Amino acid sequence: MAKIQFLPALLALNVGVVAGLIVLTLLFGRIYCSVICPLGVMQDGFAWLGKKSKKNRYSYSPAKNILRWIMLGLMAVAIILGIGAFVALFAPYSAYGRIAQSFLAPLWAWGNNLLAYWAERRDSYAFYTVDVWMRGAVTMIVAGVTLVALAILAWRNGRTYCNTICPVGTVLGFFSKYSLFRPVIDTKKCVNCGLCARNCKAACIDSKNHTIDYSRCVDCMDCIGKCHTHAISYSLRTKHPKHSAEKTGDRVAAVDGGRRDFLTVTALIGSAAAIKAQDKVDGGLAEILDKKAPVRKTPIVPPGAQGIRNLTSHCTACQLCVSACPNGVLRPSTDLDRLMQPESSYERGYCRPECTRCSDVCPAGAIKPITVADKSSIQIGHAVWVKENCVPLTDGVECGNCARHCPVGAIQMVLSDPTNEESVKIPVVNTERCIGCGACENLCPARPFSAIYVEGHENHRTI
Repeated sequence: MAKIQFLPALLALNVGVVAGLIVLTLLFGRIYCSVICPLGVMQDGFAWLGKKSKKNRYSYSPAKNILRWIMLGLMAVAIILGIGAFVALFAPYSAYGRIAQSFLAPLWAWGNNLLAYWAERRDSYAFYTVDVWMRGAVTMIVAGVTLVALAILAWRNGRTYCNTICPVGTVLGFFSKYSLFRPVIDTKKCVNCGLCARNCKAACIDSKNHTIDYSRCVDCMDCIGKCHTHAISYSLRTKHPKHSAEKTGDRVAAVDGGRRDFLTVTALIGSAAAIKAQDKVDGGLAEILDKKAPVRKTPIVPPGAQGIRNLTSHCTACQLCVSACPNGVLRPSTDLDRLMQPESSYERGYCRPECTRCSDVCPAGAIKPITVADKSSIQIGHAVWVKENCVPLTDGVECGNCARHCPVGAIQMVLSDPTNEESVKIPVVNTERCIGCGACENLCPARPFSAIYVEGHENHRTI
């Protein structure tokens, strides 16, 4: 479902998906928000729990159009300027991804480990234990705050986030005003009981005036199910409806105003996509030990990202790649300019040449799809030897772990003293051949800092 989400598809310039979602909205309204967006579905879960405590809890409220426009404008500016932290905070799929990665994924892993424990006691190895660890404290805090805020809003007022903060909801709301099919109120059958408004989680039904704000309606059909006189139906929009009126906010939307809104939003999103198009220049199996991450001058970003600039400008920090990484390499960044976007570090594993999981799952074009053959030829960084930490020199013993495990043969062991054949051997790195996979750094026995570490490259290159 990740690659058919609106904002990731827009950033990836996936015209087919974006056009398909717009056509779907023009035909049936905001079906996307009710069925496809996982954050919307999650909010419906909290709203359902709220209904259990108090029925008929909602009421009509005018649309907060100024706030909706401001949030949409800020999101468009952030996309154009490449301010990934702002995009990550308010993109709906990114918010859900952080919640899933921070809270649901650990629960899933603990459940797996419990099954592995039971299976082992019965001499079965159908399950095996996996490591459960916190990939990023900042990301978990942001995810926790987001989860609590969404839960409270959905519990009390239904789809408040979707119709005030969410930029995707605002964009699709403008298209939804022109949808071919929509809920329609038949004033001849309506008895003004108000049940439709009191069960509308989008707060878009004004039962007193028999109007529906179609820019906020998410097509949940709760109003149809609650109406005992069958006064509301999901019907084909007529040119001049006899028994229904369309209302946007607290005033009737004029045709000219609707046209201006439509063209303005289309131009805004189109401009952002066009500017992004110019940027389109597009695990280790080691035991967990007390390794510490070195201070890198340049962060390491995954193969397929093409470089830091492309990743920063396209990534929505949805955490899908972080969750999918089987080697414990990817984790969210804590740097403000790349907040919660993925970066590589090799304390728990290394970027195995046969793994392309992060490029397979990225929905936003931040990590381009690559093949296994591509993976072994993309240089994301190069290894740097730290003489002061090297075991042969500090302890006077033979090692060579880095050279033995280098998958591309970029490290060779040479005599530390060329004039003495009895001297211990030390590693020499061929930086032109090294791909920056981190096998040497991860498997180096030196503690707490490895005697060899990877320095990232701002722009990746093929060797």
